[in-house]
Amino acid sequence: MKKSLLLGGALLAAFVLCTPASRADSARTKPAQPERIAHGQEVNLQDYLVPGKTVIFDFTSEFCPPCRAIAPHLHQLHAKRADVVVVEVDINRPGVKGIDWSSPVARQYGLESIPHFKVFGPDGQLQAEGQEARVLVTSWFE
Repeated sequence: MKKSLLLGGALLAAFVLCTPASRADSARTKPAQPERIAHGQEVNLQDYLVPGKTVIFDFTSEFCPPCRAIAPHLHQLHAKRADVVVVEVDINRPGVKGIDWSSPVARQYGLESIPHFKVFGPDGQLQAEGQEARVLVTSWFE
């Protein structure tokens, strides 16, 4: 009975923590690693903004060498800066080998190259994207 209650409580906690309503709470307890979203499907970036934080959306693919090279720097930025949240937008659909340029999310945002960044300010407004965002983001690396 104890195990059932503990398991039920853990499942309930996991469900609550994964709902969009809890995203505002995540501003207080940001995960150590960036959240990875989309997995090739269309996504509304507004759902992942964190009020009061700068949010960097990193459009990426595991099959992109430059994406893999910059990822550790983004993870470090996410972990060290309380005012910055990094969200990885995986453009690959499950099972697709190679960069999935035909995925719904790649088409949704008209991606022609990756890594591609969109930076939203603490007010939720788009500050920079593309090359301008890349310059801005890399200027924050230590």
